[in-house]
Amino acid sequence: MTGRCTLQIALLVCFSTTALAMSYKLLRFQLRSSSLECQGLLLKLNGTSKNCLKDRMNFEAPEEITKSQQFPKEEAILVIHEMFQKTFDIFSRSMSSTGWNETTVENLLVALHWQKERLETILEEILEEENFTWDNKPLLHLKKYYLRIVRYLKAKEYSVCAWTVVQAEILRNFFFLDRLINHLQN
Repeated sequence: MTGRCTLQIALLVCFSTTALAMSYKLLRFQLRSSSLECQGLLLKLNGTSKNCLKDRMNFEAPEEITKSQQFPKEEAILVIHEMFQKTFDIFSRSMSSTGWNETTVENLLVALHWQKERLETILEEILEEENFTWDNKPLLHLKKYYLRIVRYLKAKEYSVCAWTVVQAEILRNFFFLDRLINHLQN
């Protein structure tokens, strides 16, 4: 009886490890696709930064994100989720002054929302694991970074140039996002 139980537990652990590895592979593929879709939509918004040079701003992206710091996969998923969430929050704001195509903005929000939902499901599974611990410092730095972007938009009264600068910054974010996504393969 004990031998049969041990065999079942061993098979369960083996299958769950395989399933987890496959789910990370699938997740990486989905995140990469979504990231490319979001980048394409952001580029379609056609911000003209040459007229907005005086409005440029260094938002000081967190070093943990800009450097190729190695996060554990679980922490990387948490950071990726936060980046999608904050990007969604920013582009949910009033953009009436931009003249951007509303359908493109809505498609961007749908893509971001879908990815957030997918990641929330995975995060729930990760957070249920008893041995999961994470360093909240990168997340706090990330929240402050996005807060600086929001404050910038408010200070510039959501002007066309402010949105153009933010659009460029968010495109830069996707470069960092892509590096984090690629980290999920290790």
